[in-house]
Amino acid sequence: MSLETKTNLSDASVGHLQDLIQINIDSKDGFAEAAEQVGDDRIAALFRQIGEIRSKNADELQGLVALNNKEPQERGSIAAAFHRTWLDLRAKLSGSDKAAVLAEAERGEDHIKAQYEEAVKADPGSAVSDVLHRQLAEVKAHHDQIRDLRDAYQAA
Repeated sequence: MSLETKTNLSDASVGHLQDLIQINIDSKDGFAEAAEQVGDDRIAALFRQIGEIRSKNADELQGLVALNNKEPQERGSIAAAFHRTWLDLRAKLSGSDKAAVLAEAERGEDHIKAQYEEAVKADPGSAVSDVLHRQLAEVKAHHDQIRDLRDAYQAA
């Protein structure tokens, strides 16, 4: 077996990248939707910022997949589209409760964080570990920021 490089990734590494591309696209779309619903400029700005970072993460991962002569994932999941529709309905029914929107955003962050942790753990020697660890650190920071904001809104 040859040494894995960023241009010679194993099928398992490419598969993890494809999964992370999809979840970053889902996250970007979810934050765009939530920014429209939340009715709070501060939270909306944070959601748009995180969405832009997720878009850049997906682009970076797509570039790595393409370097390996594979077709990168370009769409989010059907389950995430359904979840966004449910969120939209819930927001309309709840009057855009900021704490509820932040709680849903945190739940999404729990999911993306778990996906990154799984990818890092499954293939610790991957040639793209540096990229995955950097993106995971960003995800964790955003998760904590959203959690703290949610807690502040719940306490208010």
